[in-house]
Amino acid sequence: MSEFWLISAPGDKENLQALERMNTVTSKSNLSYNTKFMIPDFKVGTLDSLLGLSDELGKLDIFAESLIKRMAQSVVDVMEDAKGKVQENLLANGADLTSFVTHFEWDMAKYPAKQPLVSIADTLAKQLAQIETDLKSRTAAYSTLKTNLENLEKKSTGNLFTRTLSDIVSKEDFVLGSEYLITLLVIVPKPSYAQWQKTYESLSDMVVPRSTKLIAEDNEGGLFTVTLFRKVIDDFKTKAKENKFTVREFYYDEKEIKREREEMTRLLSDKKQQYGPLLRWLKVNFSEAFIAWIHIKALRVFVESVLRYGLPVNFQAVLLQPHKKSSTKRLREVLNSVFRHLDEVAAASRLDASVEIPGLQLSNQDYFPYVYFHIDLGLLD
Repeated sequence: MSEFWLISAPGDKENLQALERMNTVTSKSNLSYNTKFMIPDFKVGTLDSLLGLSDELGKLDIFAESLIKRMAQSVVDVMEDAKGKVQENLLANGADLTSFVTHFEWDMAKYPAKQPLVSIADTLAKQLAQIETDLKSRTAAYSTLKTNLENLEKKSTGNLFTRTLSDIVSKEDFVLGSEYLITLLVIVPKPSYAQWQKTYESLSDMVVPRSTKLIAEDNEGGLFTVTLFRKVIDDFKTKAKENKFTVREFYYDEKEIKREREEMTRLLSDKKQQYGPLLRWLKVNFSEAFIAWIHIKALRVFVESVLRYGLPVNFQAVLLQPHKKSSTKRLREVLNSVFRHLDEVAAASRLDASVEIPGLQLSNQDYFPYVYFHIDLGLLD
């Protein structure tokens, strides 16, 4: 499974024994794979600062998860022709996400544990905010380019009634520069080819004999040229329509056709040039954002454990990876049973039942006797 449960319990002898019982039961019943989750000794600060930080970290956690999901989706969007290789581009420090989480180590260089918790949280928040700003600008530019290219490509698809004709026709198909003559393009249904050949010269006066030529076909019909005098255009169109021949409104403009082709070439070149740098940026910054997110989880466990279990700081964090979705209910029952005795400790740590402590999950529906956070790695679900 691509989810983890990050929990903590007090580090005294009784609760360490409870953790051992949990490990034994979950292992024998094949419920989860459990590892210790190491968290540094941070500067605790005041209770008020921890309460405020608890709320801020909760918001930052949600923002970070949302950001990495958007970045993962951006990788999918950019790698449109190689979606099977998306996962190998969603790494953290060069490791797959599961390995990074299960072998997590606090990055002392980026986030010195000696700093106040508020400062560490602020560093993480600013880092993620900058990544989001850059993500918006970079993906917006690429998206605009991609949309413009798709719009041009759409013109070259579809049937003869709707698609552009500039990549089908050539200068030699038309009578150009004549004051009196003009070449029209007519779509003829396939079953009516013979009828067209027999009747086009007589659909109106002043049609040039033997001037028709088939220049393109699709599943429904063919595109024919026909040359006639300009003065009979309207009459010819009316008679053609009566015979279920459709005149396409198209006038050969060499400059416009050249401009369209150059625009397509330019957009293809720009997309190719932007693809590599954008994908590299996404890979690097996805890794940075994901690493920051797991550090936020670690901070939340520390703060909530201090608020829940009190001082001095003494708790053990454990990372559980449920083996399968169907076993999560049983796993929850095991944890609630093993740590049921913590209810009294948790109640005492709240000081006043009327005080809401953000992030402590105190509702009857979500409250657990131990600190609990969820990590979902199903970023593309």
